[in-house]
Amino acid sequence: MTAPHLYEGRVHYEDTDMGGVVYHANWLKFCERARSDWVRGLGLDQNALREAGTVFVVRHMECDWIAPARLDDPFLVETVPEAPGRARAVLRQRVSVRGAAAFEARVTIAAMGPTGRPVRLPEALRAAAA
Repeated sequence: MTAPHLYEGRVHYEDTDMGGVVYHANWLKFCERARSDWVRGLGLDQNALREAGTVFVVRHMECDWIAPARLDDPFLVETVPEAPGRARAVLRQRVSVRGAAAFEARVTIAAMGPTGRPVRLPEALRAAAA
């Protein structure tokens, strides 16, 4: 099993709703930041990939909201890649707040070319997800 990639963050005022908890869509932002950080950690430059005609898109996502988080709560996003396909990879992501699960997602990302058609995943990403 691949070791999880860890991304630390903290809930800011802009992340909360009128009830004082993290707005549901902002959990997706936390996970997106963690995925971008994971890709960067693999040595891939997303700007260079985009200029070369390859971008990553979210193709599918399944989410479970487990517990709330509030202003100034620290959180940790764990990203664990699963077996990749030719043009896609599945990532399991878990956001913990003070050590307790708060949000979980299973995200399928795909590599797309300039025409919007799938292209082969970069080798560094495939190797990390294998």
